[in-house]
Amino acid sequence: MKAVHFGAGNIGRGFVGLLLHEAGYEVVFADVNAELIDALAAADSYDVHLVGDESETKTVTGFRAINSATDEDALVAEIATADVVTTAVGPRILRFVAPVIARGLAARASDAPRLAVMACENAIGATDLLAAELMDGLPDDDTRDELASRAVFANTAVDRIVPAQAPDAGIDVTVETFYEWVVDRSPFNGNVPVIPGAHFVDSLGPYIERKLFTVNTGHATVAYTGFLAGATTISQAIGIPSVLEATEAALVETSAALAAKHGLDPDELATYRATILNRFRNPYLVDEVTRVGREPLRKLGRNDRFIGPAADYVQFVGGVPEALLAAVGTALRFDVPEDSQSFELQQLLQRATAEDIVDDVMGVQQGEELFEPLVEVVRAAQR
Repeated sequence: MKAVHFGAGNIGRGFVGLLLHEAGYEVVFADVNAELIDALAAADSYDVHLVGDESETKTVTGFRAINSATDEDALVAEIATADVVTTAVGPRILRFVAPVIARGLAARASDAPRLAVMACENAIGATDLLAAELMDGLPDDDTRDELASRAVFANTAVDRIVPAQAPDAGIDVTVETFYEWVVDRSPFNGNVPVIPGAHFVDSLGPYIERKLFTVNTGHATVAYTGFLAGATTISQAIGIPSVLEATEAALVETSAALAAKHGLDPDELATYRATILNRFRNPYLVDEVTRVGREPLRKLGRNDRFIGPAADYVQFVGGVPEALLAAVGTALRFDVPEDSQSFELQQLLQRATAEDIVDDVMGVQQGEELFEPLVEVVRAAQR
């Protein structure tokens, strides 16, 4: 079995690539980072260090690496004979990998099994987005139908904390012991890929939102609130009582929205929240608040970790989610000039109206119940 994985970074090597290797796949990493690809191509193995209360090291072998910027034809040939294609490149990069996947599908033998395509990104419906980008680039409906018949596109929810790595780590990766890879079973019509580390479910939506609106919302709240409190790392930040209190309050609201929207059990959500908060305390993960907080404009988007659950709270629970709005306020104050989105956000706060920021950045329009409360949060950040 063979898997082509786009994104040879820390998540690609330390999470998806590791699980595919353990499932028996030959993994072909594709990336535009020439230095990283050269290092992988020159190596016979790399180590994944799982750190936590019970740490261990796993060794990944039997992989290859292709520079997708300079050797696209070779990558197309690999996709043409692969069983699985996965990505861990970031939602905004999916449009750049879609064309080469389309070429690979076109090159597959007519009698080849359908290719399983799964985008493993921190976003709702990432595989749908990838499929849409792929189809939009094709010339006509006949070509779209032909290529669609050669692939199965399945959404996923992925969860594993992978911090910034030590400068001398090389291609080895340090990750937390906990992980979750949940895949929508329904597109496969019973022929799911053999990946023991993945959990296939009939209804993925609740899993994606439970993860995004608990893990990602909590992680970002700790980062932004901790940054304002002077903390350097996530584990240090969560040890500050005010940061813990703010994060717990925000996650109580996201859990209430999840329970009301999806019928999830409140007691199970409480246990899940406690597990997540304990993961943030992991002293073996040196994860900087500036890394977790980067790209605040994306994180403040309509369907992302703050506005998404806040809108659900208004719709399904009723009232204004004060703790989530407070977390938005901390995100607006994330002033790290080295982060391009942080810099842009601070510029917007200086020159744009609060109403425009709520509309353009957060996707909340005048007339919605969240609009005026968010305008007040932005105005407070502008003072």
